[in-house]
Amino acid sequence: MGLAARLLRTRWFVRAPIVIFRAHLGGLFGGRLLLLEHTGRHSGRLRRVVLETVERPDSSHVVVASGFGERAQWFRNVRANPRCRVSIGWSASRTATARLLDEDAARAVLARYRVAHARAYAELSGIIEESTGMSIDDVPLVELRLD
Repeated sequence: MGLAARLLRTRWFVRAPIVIFRAHLGGLFGGRLLLLEHTGRHSGRLRRVVLETVERPDSSHVVVASGFGERAQWFRNVRANPRCRVSIGWSASRTATARLLDEDAARAVLARYRVAHARAYAELSGIIEESTGMSIDDVPLVELRLD
C-alpha cells in the first residue's frame, strides 16, 4: 500500500487538521479543505471531520466526496441528520444542510473536477482505489448548502 493510502488510514494524520480549524486557522488551507461538524447518528454527540472540497460553485454551496464510500461515519451521520456546520477558509462556522447528489449530478461534478484539476484527479483516483478498492467515479458526493 502506498504512503498516501496508508496516511488516510492513520487516525492522527487525518485528525490533525481539525486542530488547525478549531484554532480559527482554516484559511491556511486556502479553501481546499473544510471542517464538517455533524451529529453522531447513535450517540447524538458532536463529531468533526476535515474533508477536501471537490467543487464550490458559489459561496453558499460546496461539494465533498466520501472517499471511503457509504461506510464513512461522517457520511452515515449526515444521511441520518443532514443539519450540520461547515467552516471553510477564514470564514466562521456556518449552519448547512447536507444532500447526497444523484448519479447524474455527481457524474457532472466529477467531469468538471477532472478537467479543472487533471493531476489531482489522477492522483486522488489512485489513492481512493488503492485504499478502498472503489473507483473515484463510484464514491458518493455530498452537497453542503450553507445557510
